[in-house]
Amino acid sequence: MSGQLPGADPSWHRLYRAGAVSAGLAVALYVAALVVFAVAAVPPVSGGEEMLEYVEAHRTVYIARQLMWLVPSLLMMVVFLALAMALSHLDKSFALIAGVVSVASWAVSFAWPTTGDGSLAMVVLSDKYADATTSADQAPFVAGAEVLIALNDVPAVIGALQTLGIVLISLLMLKGITWRGLAWFGVVTGGVGLVSEALRPVLGWAYAFYGVLLFVWLIWIGFALWRLAAEARTTASAGRNRCE
Repeated sequence: MSGQLPGADPSWHRLYRAGAVSAGLAVALYVAALVVFAVAAVPPVSGGEEMLEYVEAHRTVYIARQLMWLVPSLLMMVVFLALAMALSHLDKSFALIAGVVSVASWAVSFAWPTTGDGSLAMVVLSDKYADATTSADQAPFVAGAEVLIALNDVPAVIGALQTLGIVLISLLMLKGITWRGLAWFGVVTGGVGLVSEALRPVLGWAYAFYGVLLFVWLIWIGFALWRLAAEARTTASAGRNRCE
């Protein structure tokens, strides 16, 4: 697939490349998190006390897993910012809306207390639980852990907004004459994501189907942005040479 996107501003070639690299890193971190999840001791699915004891016993692995789920949110912000700028010539207003929804939804991930696979706050609760000397002192931390466990299974608005961002940026992409295969794949991925986020508590492992689509979409986006960055850099360099 050609990286050409007629009308894209070549002066943003560094942002396009940053978006491409970020897409690749996000996929790598997500895959690493899944590998760690598969090989590490299985965490309890219920029970605040059991979870806190699990976190205390597997502290390093647990923290690493949470970071591998959380850091990609920053990378996804760069990906969507790059896409919004690359497609802004197609419809500036639509690009601004899609960009704000997408970037803001991933930014809010840092304020949401859970990652879908746990929470960094659980580590703090585990430390305080371990320091407590009586059952009465431990009770508030057990209750807090149970709240975090419940939040992991609750369909979060930010999850729906993240998938909506994929749909919006893909619909914007459809306004152009290139990247149309990628655009339609993004519409499907975002649509499946919206349904998956809404039904997350009952889908179980079926939710992973959306994850696979997201990985493929990100890899495709990464290649597209990388080639666009290379061509935009060449165009920008040619323009500077003419000016000289």
